Amino acid sequence: MSSNERYELGFFSLGGSKNRYLGIWFKKTTPFTVIWVANRATPLKDRFGMVKLGNLGNMSLVDGGGTVVWSSNSSASRTIIKPIAKLWSSGNLVIMDEDSRDEKNNIWQSFDYPGDTIVSGMKLGKNFVTGREIYLTSWKNRDDPSPGGYAVRWVMVKDKYPQGYLWKNSVKLTRFGPYNGEEFSGSTHYKSNTKDIMVLNQEDMYIQFMQNSTVFAIMYKLTLDGKVNISHLLIYNHQWIHDMVLPKDKCDEYGLCGPYENCVSLTPPYCECLKGFQQTESSSDNRTRRCQRSRPLDCGPREEFIKFSMMKLPDTQNAVYNNSMSLQECELACKNNCSCTAYANPNITEGAVGCLLWFGDLIDIRVYKETGLDFYVKLAASELLYTNSKFHITKRVIIVTLWISAALAGLIFGVYIWTRRAKRSDVETEGRPNTVLDKDNNSSSKKENIELPLFSLSQIYRATNNFSIENKLGEGGFGPVYKGMLEGQEVAVKRLSTSSRQGVDEFVNEVICIAKLQHRNLVKLFGYCNEENETILIYEYMPNRSLDSFIFDDTRKSELDWSQRFHIIYGIARGLLYLHQDSRLRVIHRDLKAGNILLDHQMRPKISDFGLARMFREHENEANTKRVVGTLGYISPEYAVTGQFSIKSDIFSFGVIILEIVSGQKNRCFVDEDRQPDSLVCHAWRLYTENKSLDIVDKCLRNSCSILEVMRSIHVGLLCVQHRPEDRPDAQSVIDMLGGDDGSLPFPQKPGFFIYTSEITSNTVLPSFNDLTLSQVYGR
Repeated sequence: MSSNERYELGFFSLGGSKNRYLGIWFKKTTPFTVIWVANRATPLKDRFGMVKLGNLGNMSLVDGGGTVVWSSNSSASRTIIKPIAKLWSSGNLVIMDEDSRDEKNNIWQSFDYPGDTIVSGMKLGKNFVTGREIYLTSWKNRDDPSPGGYAVRWVMVKDKYPQGYLWKNSVKLTRFGPYNGEEFSGSTHYKSNTKDIMVLNQEDMYIQFMQNSTVFAIMYKLTLDGKVNISHLLIYNHQWIHDMVLPKDKCDEYGLCGPYENCVSLTPPYCECLKGFQQTESSSDNRTRRCQRSRPLDCGPREEFIKFSMMKLPDTQNAVYNNSMSLQECELACKNNCSCTAYANPNITEGAVGCLLWFGDLIDIRVYKETGLDFYVKLAASELLYTNSKFHITKRVIIVTLWISAALAGLIFGVYIWTRRAKRSDVETEGRPNTVLDKDNNSSSKKENIELPLFSLSQIYRATNNFSIENKLGEGGFGPVYKGMLEGQEVAVKRLSTSSRQGVDEFVNEVICIAKLQHRNLVKLFGYCNEENETILIYEYMPNRSLDSFIFDDTRKSELDWSQRFHIIYGIARGLLYLHQDSRLRVIHRDLKAGNILLDHQMRPKISDFGLARMFREHENEANTKRVVGTLGYISPEYAVTGQFSIKSDIFSFGVIILEIVSGQKNRCFVDEDRQPDSLVCHAWRLYTENKSLDIVDKCLRNSCSILEVMRSIHVGLLCVQHRPEDRPDAQSVIDMLGGDDGSLPFPQKPGFFIYTSEITSNTVLPSFNDLTLSQVYGR
């Protein structure tokens, strides 16, 4: 047997079978996990197998009778060689010259002959010189590793763009692709410290799976039932953690919808024609339906293109690829070819060029929220004229409706707003930032900044089934939230409650604010409704709801492993960096908390609820107010006591969230070992000073977390909750520290909690402790 720190090579048997196999497996893992089998179709029938290595570098496996049951069929091109077989730390069994020190200088390697598993360093593809194809095949059953009925193969043809398929015998089940420069856009790829590399040249076309981590290992396994399971192995405790399975839903089924149809992923899924196309046949069976052009192409000079965004690009089997054409050149090439039906640049990397031209039907299309791409479909000039005229008419109707709604809203809320402003003028300081979000701005200024679709109340009723209780997702400070279906897309509908402490100011503030913000770690606002005394916001639907519903729930917290929690911390930091630095105007959220961090279908965090946010211009850094808003337990000490807020106020809140994510406990509801009321921040500080920081880690994480990442996260969290705002890091520094090592981090000072409790004067009116958003005036 040969082994290294991760892998072992030797003989093994499966289940109750007496058959013996030569293979490679992960060392000391539960369950026993084989990544490669030499003689998968020709097992040894006894225990007398022997491995031989010939003088020219050919490895063979012989049974007790001397019969060769498997051979590498390899030999060196040189006549003088000292061949050795070596199992590298990557899990690659290599036959090479004894004097070689490089894994790449080999005569033969097991990575070129995968079975049902891919690990880092392996590749799938085709060599055009030898004609040899590298692909995955499933096992026949749990006790028999011989090739089964499922395969993952990449279609590699010159001048074609590579994409992968999951096959059952000769039938395509799922399409992965095409490659977008970072991953395959037709699949949800695991991206933790991984990087897929695609090679396209005259000799080879292949995708290589690369991963750089000393903490865990990634594995892709084709299962017996035709699924691709993605898992990672925690090296320090040899435990496997399941991450995801592909295909994910029914819309991943190849050809579920017909040509020019988009598959909408709902329960059940349904197919809809692309804009510019109409259905010609109706049937309960999606496969018998077909979409055709509303107006046929005439190959005239006025034919143009309509853009579709965030899409899984159509099957490229009838497309041609040119890797040197710009998007403009690609458009011109498609326009000048009467047979061309669509074009796209499949590469999303910055500055990348490339042109895909489709000829014929567009097949296997769907919308993706994260990995989708833009592509452009050719339409007749008459169809574009009709579509554009409908768009302009609709746009005028929306504009007129918006102004009428604004006028009605002004009449309804006029007295209320005037009264509220009159009261506020006595308490607001003069040091507020000059911004479109200030409540002193007039209504026309607000209207100019509302750049979102206005939906009618009847549309909202239909989308939510008249606010059916079955569709209710929950309720927050603004009011109840309902799940709905609006224009073919799942949405979350937030309805202002009559008993809500928030009102029209927060509503207008959020509409104006979030309409200007676009980032993958911020929740997307699709539109709003302000009709018949109803105040409604429409957001993208987050299937996993809020972060607090996981980390504070004893029955669900184990669903978030440490890897996911760390990525959530990092994602929130990226969102804050955008708000504080990268957006056109600096935005202070002012109510950052676990309940306002929503999780999408891949557990990616998105900051939500901008009703209390404020915008600063470039030269402005802080402001004062006597109207302290936010949620107790997350509010920074300088904001609670003096009314001063800045980007460092959000950083304080973020530090609390980090500690809550690590510990799985609320800051304000924390009790220590002696059952005495305390705060999580205070407790974390005490443990840090005693070198016992790991004691705060959530119990469900202690056997599966990265110690270095956890320690770094706690350290960064304590830096964020320091008393003095100037001592706290900014968002960019937080991101740099999360990605660095503990030795480079500064020593945190005592958190604000300690100083805050000792410096509050007797005249300070302290709020009562509750979970509601605080929006009141405090006397000082």
